[in-house]
Amino acid sequence: MPVKYELLDDVGVVTISSPPVNALSHAVRAGIQSAIRQAQADDSKAVVILCAGRTFVAGADIKEFGKPPMDPWLPELLNEVEASSKPVVAAIHGTALGGGLELALASHYRIALPSAKVGLPEVKLGLLPGAGGTQRLPRLAGAIAALDLMTSGVPMAAEAAQTQGLIDAIVEGDLTDAALSFAKKLIADGAGPRCSSELPAPEADPSIFAEYRRTLAKRARGQIAPQKIIDCVEASTSLPFPDGLQKEREHFMELMAGAQSAGMRHVFFAEREARKVPDIAKDTPTRDIKKVGVIGAGTMGSGIAMNFANAGLDVSLLEVNDDALGRGLETIAKNYAGGVKRGKMTQEQAVATRNRIVGTTNYEKLADADLVVEAVFENLSLKQDIFERLDEICKPGAILATNTSYQDVNKIAAVTRRPEDVIGLHFFSPAHIMKLLEIVRADSTADDVLATCLSLAKKIRKVAVVAGVCYGFIGNRMLQHYGREAQLCLIEGSTPDAIDTALQQWGMAMGPMRVFDLAGLDVGYKARQGLSVEERGDPKAYRIADALVEMGRLGQKSGAGFYTYDAESRDYKVDDESIAVIEREAEVLGVVRREIDAGEIVDRLIFALINEGMKIVEEGIAQRPSDIDVVYIYGYGFPAYRGGPMHYADTVGLVEVYKRICGFRDSLDEDNWSPAPLLKKLVDEKTTLAEWAAAR
Repeated sequence: MPVKYELLDDVGVVTISSPPVNALSHAVRAGIQSAIRQAQADDSKAVVILCAGRTFVAGADIKEFGKPPMDPWLPELLNEVEASSKPVVAAIHGTALGGGLELALASHYRIALPSAKVGLPEVKLGLLPGAGGTQRLPRLAGAIAALDLMTSGVPMAAEAAQTQGLIDAIVEGDLTDAALSFAKKLIADGAGPRCSSELPAPEADPSIFAEYRRTLAKRARGQIAPQKIIDCVEASTSLPFPDGLQKEREHFMELMAGAQSAGMRHVFFAEREARKVPDIAKDTPTRDIKKVGVIGAGTMGSGIAMNFANAGLDVSLLEVNDDALGRGLETIAKNYAGGVKRGKMTQEQAVATRNRIVGTTNYEKLADADLVVEAVFENLSLKQDIFERLDEICKPGAILATNTSYQDVNKIAAVTRRPEDVIGLHFFSPAHIMKLLEIVRADSTADDVLATCLSLAKKIRKVAVVAGVCYGFIGNRMLQHYGREAQLCLIEGSTPDAIDTALQQWGMAMGPMRVFDLAGLDVGYKARQGLSVEERGDPKAYRIADALVEMGRLGQKSGAGFYTYDAESRDYKVDDESIAVIEREAEVLGVVRREIDAGEIVDRLIFALINEGMKIVEEGIAQRPSDIDVVYIYGYGFPAYRGGPMHYADTVGLVEVYKRICGFRDSLDEDNWSPAPLLKKLVDEKTTLAEWAAAR
């Protein structure tokens, strides 16, 4: 049974044991209810709620979301806990999250170990606390603390929680012993139940709620849940507790049934599913990684080195000369100094971590590395030369990884005598911040190499997705089509700002033209120089960018690209020169410009992603459609509340997606808009992409 009840002297002890995180499944809820009822009828004088294992209740059972609720509902159960005639003590260790914290809030007293954390992260699933959290928390901690905890979703340490009034006591040593002692003292002192629902409504200046609404409209652009949380907390200041609970329940059910929460729950499961590789057994042995070499100390290489140093690994950072190496090490030092300034780490931690990175210009220093990551610019011949050299220098069993964004990993592996040790590790810039890591499995990559890299991704706090070999893998292959449509919209009649505004209002973290400027227009320009005229495709899709580069407008780093940039603030604006280039190139290529509305811009860019994603899934480059969603959420700023491009296709409806793509094929360009065979197949079979994936 997941819940055990026993009477120890005059204290009833409820122990929840439902590994791994004691989630509030139906069985756990029923067990708690039975235990609380038993305690009301026996000789106990107080009740303690504990959890076995590594944590207190860490939330609801997310697998039950979207299914018909089974009695007891969590809100009803917690009302019953709070109505206990005997004082109830929640004893917290690990994390008390979501419904777990709500259980603690419904208890009359709360104690915790110093290492414990509490939080209400429902907003990260497009929801709000639905079992009294929005009403009990403000009564205990005040409206502002409640808003901060619920709208950020970030857990709070026990000490801070005690300061805010959420924890009554922080205890040391054995938690069970401490909880029993606390309960016995309550009994000795004659202390009875203390209900948070009976506390006075919190006082708050009404302007606070307006300020939070404005702030969150920017910080959580497009998201509904944060605004609903504000509504509920505001209600706690003016409505009786039962009425506030009713409002909370209405908003919770509305969010649960909505597309945003469905999308964010999809991402939650997709991220966990992405770690699984069907033909790699869980017990596949992994290689020991203690020393890492990184080749290239540019922006990408420096960021990659920081990832490993942050995880406690020793790093040798190699460059071709002392000047380039010095610039890279200086960038790293500045990044760590920035972390100290922002309170992310102490000065001592920054120094210790920075000292794990040692610069060198000598390849021999990589001889004892367990993993080497090449991060030089995108030139296949250069990368092959480097891997030939690594093949000679590196010890047997060392993993040789390329950070290439586009190149054929099989061709890189082929120049070595150990292709089984070669893999792609595609980091995203800035590499020490972006969470995505595309792990590119080449034809000869050994199973233990792949398993090691998946394990290592977790250690360096990356969200890993396995991709097959093709030009651009998953993310950048799709990005080509997204970028193509952005450039075509631009030359056909739009402006950089209109395109970016349309995509940002739809939910993208940044519009495509700003992304191009941020990455550097010269990156794509150099890549195109290595292609034939035929391989470059339609000049309308790149001619404006090339013209800007040839004028010295490389993007943000040069102060001008599609936009101009203020050197200090990085504020951007469209200038007359940029517009003149766009209009001039349109005239040269015979394009008659027209008005393009925001709806067309969004559909062209997003449906281009979807169409190419369908091809990638069918080819097996991505293991499953949801892996593509993870790539775009964590690597490209796709709004999590839309669930990723493939989930969004199902949300819109594949029939509608297919109809729109066929419309673009007929009105724009047949070559660019040929519907993916898988899309047509699913439409003909009247099934969704999710159903197709599940059947596989």
